[in-house]
Amino acid sequence: MCLLLFAYNAHPKYKLILAANRDEFYDRPAAPARFWEDAPGILAGRDLRLGGTWLGVTREGRLAAVTNYRDPGTFRNAAKSRGILVAEFLKGKASADAYLQRVEKDRDAYNPFNLIAGDADALFWLSNRAEGVRRISPGIHGLSNRLLDTPWPKVRRGIRLFADALETGETQLEKRLFSLLTDTVTPSDAELPDTGVGLDWERILSSIFIQSPAYGTRSSTVVLMGYGGRIVFAEQTFHASGAFIRKGPFRRFAFGISDRTGS
Repeated sequence: MCLLLFAYNAHPKYKLILAANRDEFYDRPAAPARFWEDAPGILAGRDLRLGGTWLGVTREGRLAAVTNYRDPGTFRNAAKSRGILVAEFLKGKASADAYLQRVEKDRDAYNPFNLIAGDADALFWLSNRAEGVRRISPGIHGLSNRLLDTPWPKVRRGIRLFADALETGETQLEKRLFSLLTDTVTPSDAELPDTGVGLDWERILSSIFIQSPAYGTRSSTVVLMGYGGRIVFAEQTFHASGAFIRKGPFRRFAFGISDRTGS
């Protein structure tokens, strides 16, 4: 997951509105969002290599998402999977704060990460490139591959488009959120961060929706969590076909918290 845009306690109908893109190599196998057979309360996509996930919710209203912190010089092949951080929170019963406090004690076992976790009562952020667990304040936030609200060009543009989408009527909200997640505008070279991957890759990675022959946006997800306890989780997947990026399955789930009959 490489871009999260979300509004927390900042909308009259929804406690949380989240729009996210997962960027990954196309040859890394993954399953689209579904309720997991081995953990039926979890709704998420799944990394088929190591078994974790990048973003998911539960029927009880728990939510978690992870992004990588881009620092290629510190990457370790033997590190624990960051996707397991999301899966373990969704499977568990501990509060988000308590869970992240526990993860922080083991922070050095993972490659650089940002982890968002919460439920209907509170939302928290932890990075092993920053100190401490932070409770997220009400408002609109953006997270890419640095720290929360680091104003990279894609984050600044994403927050602006996201805020505009929130001003539309409810019937158009999902459509507008998915539309902004396909934005391919790239900033000037002067605006790009220098994260150690070289200028060509900084350019490729600078847009909200990423396209390249081997690596790109694999899925876009919109989550709406209403004050009344209703959750909407919608996902559009993408795949590479030669030089073209094509749409894969679109999936949409809607259910009430603790309701076992989601559609």
